[in-house]
Amino acid sequence: MLKNTIEIPIRFSEIDSLRVVWHGHYVKFFEDGREAFGKQYGLGYLDIFEADNLAVPIVDIQLQYKKPLLYGDTAIIETNFINSPAAKIIFEYKIFSGKDKSLSCSGQTIQVFMNPKNMDLYITVPPYFEEWKKRHDLP
Repeated sequence: MLKNTIEIPIRFSEIDSLRVVWHGHYVKFFEDGREAFGKQYGLGYLDIFEADNLAVPIVDIQLQYKKPLLYGDTAIIETNFINSPAAKIIFEYKIFSGKDKSLSCSGQTIQVFMNPKNMDLYITVPPYFEEWKKRHDLP
């Protein structure tokens, strides 16, 4: 399994009037995890765009909130690549509190490959992604 883990501080601008991280910021934390994964494994947005001139928009997001993160804590973001034979990129996430390691949020995103000029979606796996999977011994 391909996995990346990063830790980021919870900033004052990310909390709401109840002094917990506002729910919408968890989507941003997923993005932080995808970016870190992409840098580690060569699957960043620009890697895909520059190789095959493709965009990879998110078409599905699922989140399950478990326990809020608080100001002054850190978020440990664990991002796992889920292999699929389809022309899509699937990530699963777990976000933990840096203070007590409790699970704060879990979820998944699905991205598809799209031609940014005409907005056509790819139904077959593009060459860059095929090669990327081979480099990482993924079927």
